[in-house]
Amino acid sequence: MRKLFVLLTLALVVAISGIAFAQDTEPQYAGLDMDLTGVTIRMATIGGGQYEGMYNSIPVFEEATGATVEIVALLDGFAIDQKLKTDFATGAVDYDVAWDHTSFVAQYVPFLEPLNNYFSAEELAAFSPAIIDAATIDGNLYLIPRHADVAALHYRADLYNDADIAAAYMAATGNALAVPTTLEEVDAQARFFVENEYATYGYGMAGKEEALTGRFYELLFASGGALFDENYEPTFNNEIGVQVATLLRNWYADGIIPADTTSLLWDGDAQNFCNGDVAVKLEWYGWYSTFQSAESCPNIAGNFGLARGFSGFANDGARPTGWAGAHAFSIPLASQNKEAAAQLIKFLTSERVAYEEAQLGYLPVRDDVWERIIADAGASGVELDTIRLQTARIQISEDFKTPPLIAEWIPFSNIFFPQLQAIILGDVEAQAGLDLAAESTRQLMADSGYYN
Repeated sequence: MRKLFVLLTLALVVAISGIAFAQDTEPQYAGLDMDLTGVTIRMATIGGGQYEGMYNSIPVFEEATGATVEIVALLDGFAIDQKLKTDFATGAVDYDVAWDHTSFVAQYVPFLEPLNNYFSAEELAAFSPAIIDAATIDGNLYLIPRHADVAALHYRADLYNDADIAAAYMAATGNALAVPTTLEEVDAQARFFVENEYATYGYGMAGKEEALTGRFYELLFASGGALFDENYEPTFNNEIGVQVATLLRNWYADGIIPADTTSLLWDGDAQNFCNGDVAVKLEWYGWYSTFQSAESCPNIAGNFGLARGFSGFANDGARPTGWAGAHAFSIPLASQNKEAAAQLIKFLTSERVAYEEAQLGYLPVRDDVWERIIADAGASGVELDTIRLQTARIQISEDFKTPPLIAEWIPFSNIFFPQLQAIILGDVEAQAGLDLAAESTRQLMADSGYYN
């Protein structure tokens, strides 16, 4: 399955690079061509942050089709994953449309309705072929993508544009202050900003659940490491893994990251940057409109920058960061209204709804939407709008990297992140904590049949 995600980079690059003009027609809805009078479509989906903006369009679908859409669960990504797994395992599914994700779908497959008969080749043609291929397992299509995302470097432009701060950094380190391109530079600058009280925190990150596992994974592969070898033997407890874990421990001990890092998920981590407390961090593009809003984030609106992710520690195989994936929708096998559910998914992933969501900062998965947002960026008069898309294009074409595409990704994360938290908090040494996680991970993989 991994090679399919390599194709994703190529497909999205083609979508971006071939655009040079704005479209003359308005973006169109889909999924409104069926009479669904009297049908109630129940939906369990992701909420929080910018995710909920899409759902404001649902009344358009209801008015046009006669259906009623009932959102029965609106949870963050980790909570909705737990709900889905519990409901699938216990037979408690009472909804027709479910949130999905490229990193999670492998574990849901036995409980999902194949979508091949609900979506025509023409309807699927607008989407990245690589994501559609990646969502097709044993010939069955299991998800329709909503948007993609990759983590970019976000930084406070006021710190990097201040001549006095730059002079102080040169005097302290002998180096020019520039947006960091290596993890060593991130570390040095983050410490400088904190020690000299230019920023409350030098770096920001989510520090629990799969969010922490992913952030470790990102720094690990950027430093030339890997979670598993080709036989799915754990390798994250080698010298590179210890190097990354030790860095996180030292950042916590030295106040470079917030004291409540191990309690933070995406919203809390983003809020710290929104408040102007964090100098640099890796963050998803989807927060762009929030950070640019003078109403929601007055401390950084118009005063932050975006850049390609930095390379990790200078080991063999080091490369830029680029943890990535795609949010999506699926139909549970237990749905009682599969045709209606497919119509709602067609609507929510239509050109118009996807375009509106892309305006919030999300990276689209439809070629027609890429055309529109690139044209918009050139006409906006906001330089960062264009920089954002240019940077996204580079990252998607060269840096896009998903977690291991295994059904055990979340069970593995549930083993791994508590040990990494213990390391960060100083409760266990880096090598010992990673060794414990590796031992439990190997048992998980053995029980799942990887070594037979």
